[in-house]
Amino acid sequence: MAVTIRDVAKAAGVSASTVSRALAGSELVDPRTREHVLRVADELGYVPNRAARGLITGRTGNLGLILPDLANPFFPEVVKGVQARAREADYSVFLADTDEDPTAELGLVRALAKQVDGIILCSPRMSVEDMRAAATCSCVVAVNRRGAQIPAITIDNVDGMRQAVAHLAALEHRRIGYVAGPRSSWSNRERARGIRMAAEAEGVELVEIDNVPPRFEGGVAAADLVVAAKVTAVVAYNDLVAMGLMTRLASRGIEVPREISVVGIDDIPMAAMFNPGLTTVSVPKEQCGRAAVELLLKLLNEPGVRAPRREVPMQLLVRDTTTVAQRSP
Repeated sequence: MAVTIRDVAKAAGVSASTVSRALAGSELVDPRTREHVLRVADELGYVPNRAARGLITGRTGNLGLILPDLANPFFPEVVKGVQARAREADYSVFLADTDEDPTAELGLVRALAKQVDGIILCSPRMSVEDMRAAATCSCVVAVNRRGAQIPAITIDNVDGMRQAVAHLAALEHRRIGYVAGPRSSWSNRERARGIRMAAEAEGVELVEIDNVPPRFEGGVAAADLVVAAKVTAVVAYNDLVAMGLMTRLASRGIEVPREISVVGIDDIPMAAMFNPGLTTVSVPKEQCGRAAVELLLKLLNEPGVRAPRREVPMQLLVRDTTTVAQRSP
């Protein structure tokens, strides 16, 4: 006969409700008790019956994750964090990609809401009004976006830009550029705000250079504008844009970093492998994914709880694409 929750509870010396909470990853259970319950369940060969549990709890055992572009190397690490933490809590994850189309996001939320217990919106491009509407469809947590009073895991973009500009200023750069990302991107708005503040604090001149798609091609398209701006250093919206920028500069015979220093953002896996290695501001992507699931589970297991926003730090990683500014002859 199949092992039941009651069997696990009897063997572990706890109540069936404690076993249920422990298996769901509830923070109401002491971590040591949860570890003990999980060990006993494993030893007994307990396998959750999702259908039965769903009838009792009204839960599906599924979470939704909506991304703007799975092809962007930033997002797979977020997905890894989401899946790892969801698996620990015995949840499955349904994944949807909007292909950078903000008009598709709310429709996906409404479609997924019927099949999942909660939804994570990663870097959503939708309007604040649509975010409010999304929150009426399901239990929602945002990653890398703030607004509409939705619980969120955000990234300290302002401090990340401060670190990048301080690094360039220490290398004697006095005129730097910023290649902006999508106008609808909350990250772009925060990064633009952060770099303006940092440039003013460091006493350097800032040139803001167009809004480009957050892809390699966006950097290629922006490169000629960067050259025309006569900057000695440039910060790109993300690493993909930075790599496209450097590729186009190389085709024009412009050396990085000797003639122009370049800083990316995100620290995607290719950043360290690129030649030259890309100086970038790292985002703890997997940590963001795990934290989003933690927050969503808290909301699901403790209805009515006030869920504060959590901000994760960024860290400058200096590699080979930044150096001391060339002095004028």
